[in-house]
Amino acid sequence: MDTALINLLCLILLFLGMLGTFLPVLPGLLLSICGLLIYKFGTDADLPMIYIWAFGILTAVSIILSYVIPAKTNQKYGGTRWGSIGSIVGTIVGMFLPIPLGFLIGMFAGVFIGELLHDSKDMNKALKSTKGAFIGFIYGTGFSLVVGVAMFLVVVLNMIGLI
Repeated sequence: MDTALINLLCLILLFLGMLGTFLPVLPGLLLSICGLLIYKFGTDADLPMIYIWAFGILTAVSIILSYVIPAKTNQKYGGTRWGSIGSIVGTIVGMFLPIPLGFLIGMFAGVFIGELLHDSKDMNKALKSTKGAFIGFIYGTGFSLVVGVAMFLVVVLNMIGLI
């Protein structure tokens, strides 16, 4: 395959990976790391291996943090297991809603409803738990997005000869 086509494929994968950091229908950083690996090993790119290792580690850390951060922030804001289960159910249901960002709305609604099912008299606690889920989502998504953008920039900078 022509190097230009491979480079284009890599850039598309890296871009889709960045989108996937906040769109749950795309595998996020896994697409980005695939684009990076195809660029490194599918072309004659002289990209140093340290970037491959660093981004591989950061991708693994991001995957772990995407599960740990929301749970920890949910707990920090007084959330219970009911809210966590509601978050998962709400995210899945929200992905099928015909509205923009349905997964996100579903996740927050799921946390709120789950907490109310646990204790229907404490709406303030349910709101706090939902706030914790939101903060966790922002932290996890932000970290993943930064890693995805960094991968994209490293490849682009290497393509134009600056790295």
